[in-house]
Amino acid sequence: MAITKEELLRRAAELVPVLRQRAAATERLRRVPEETVKELTGSGLLRSGAPERYGGNGLEFYETLDVCSELGRGCGSTSWCYTLWTHHNWWMGHFPQEGQEEYYATGPDTLCSSALNPAGAKAEAVVGGYRVSGRWYFSSGCDAANWIMPGIPGPNGPIWLLVPRSQCEIVDTWFVSGMAGTGSKDIVIRDAFVPAYRSMDPALAGVSNWTGWDLHGRVSYRVPLRCLVGWDLVAPLIGMAQGAIDGFVGRLRGTSGPGRTAESVALQVRLGEACSEVDTARAVLQHFVCEMLQRGAAGGDFSDEDRARSMRDKAFAARLCVRAVDRLFEASGAHGILDTQDIQRFHRDAHAASHHTTFAWDSAMEGFGRLALGVRP
Repeated sequence: MAITKEELLRRAAELVPVLRQRAAATERLRRVPEETVKELTGSGLLRSGAPERYGGNGLEFYETLDVCSELGRGCGSTSWCYTLWTHHNWWMGHFPQEGQEEYYATGPDTLCSSALNPAGAKAEAVVGGYRVSGRWYFSSGCDAANWIMPGIPGPNGPIWLLVPRSQCEIVDTWFVSGMAGTGSKDIVIRDAFVPAYRSMDPALAGVSNWTGWDLHGRVSYRVPLRCLVGWDLVAPLIGMAQGAIDGFVGRLRGTSGPGRTAESVALQVRLGEACSEVDTARAVLQHFVCEMLQRGAAGGDFSDEDRARSMRDKAFAARLCVRAVDRLFEASGAHGILDTQDIQRFHRDAHAASHHTTFAWDSAMEGFGRLALGVRP
């Protein structure tokens, strides 16, 4: 059923105070609580990534990113998992139709977690598909998932598979300093057969694989997947940084006198800098994604430079968000480290999120610089 972006944002905003109140419990639980998953489902927010033919709410890729950021103002871990669940369902549109039909047989609120690094995978091509075994790391949101999407080695890089949750074992290794509520645990698969219709080469999606466009007609399926993947993870970081700003302003507004009050010039400067950094990160995200979609709608071409820009700008936007949170945390004084204060959680979560390989600063900047200078990748 179609829904407007504004209505979806309104529903997300209603959940923010609930998520903020529940954030500490989510962190202690080390996974997104069942009641939160039910609220995300009941609100219709989880249908944002699913194609309309399978019950999705008719929004395009970029329209869901503001929802991800909005939820991040309340709880970084919940926003991170919501983002992945939603955008995995968008990725599903690139899989063969038979795989999509099987995946969405349980409805538009089907959830999938991923573990895309193929380093621990053993895969053998057999008649009709693959035999797969191995151990994968950092599968965020796996406890609530119906399916797992592991990566295996392929000719163009990793190939992504779909494996029912019932054929996977979750190993609880997620004891971390930040983003604890994502429950990003290990996945073990033992000699599972995965039919070919549950496989997809992301290097070909939106390049020579036009399944998504042919079936769903969404412009995002006319853009190379590798130009858009990872931007979904920028959105929660923007939300975390905005949540830190909200808390900082809420604590100081209306206060007066010497020290850390609204009259402190030093705090005013830090707040101004942090707000500028978050606004810039948001603008970087919107500019790049909208440019790619506009080009896709016009039938334009995409290049290695676009991929390099995508990696560069994601890392840059993430760094801006971390800097913004750092500025405010440093200005929060001794009270900022109390576990009753949201700022310390946003600080830990932002730093933990920034360690995702999507935001690897050195490789992203080197890759762009090499192409810009004509040096072989």
